[in-house]
Parts: sequence; C-alpha cells; structure tokens
Amino acid sequence: MNSTDVETVYDALAETLDAVGEKKGELFLAKLALLLSHEIGDAPRVLSLIAQARANLDIAD
Repeated sequence: MNSTDVETVYDALAETLDAVGEKKGELFLAKLALLLSHEIGDAPRVLSLIAQARANLDIAD
C-alpha cells in the first residue's frame, strides 16, 4: 500500500467510527480485526501485528 492508500483507509476508518458511534466503536474495531486476521490467514503474523499495535500505548502489561 502506498501513502495515498493508507490515507484512504485511515479516512474510511475514521468516518466509519464516527458513523457507528462511541458505544459501538470497540465492537466495530474487534469485528474488523477478526475479519482482517482471517484474510491474513497466518496466526503468528497476526499476533505479531497485535503486539506492534499495542506498543507505546502507555498501558500496563
């Protein structure tokens, strides 16, 4: 994906999160993550990406 594609995806995510609202945003993101995980089809790769996404969020382990 090039930078234009990344921006397009980001915009679509932002618009969808606004549309579904705060109460259903987490559910939407969970469903999207599972759908994308299925598309990737490689559990170790998905687990690595989860760890990357979690990095630097300033949360307790």
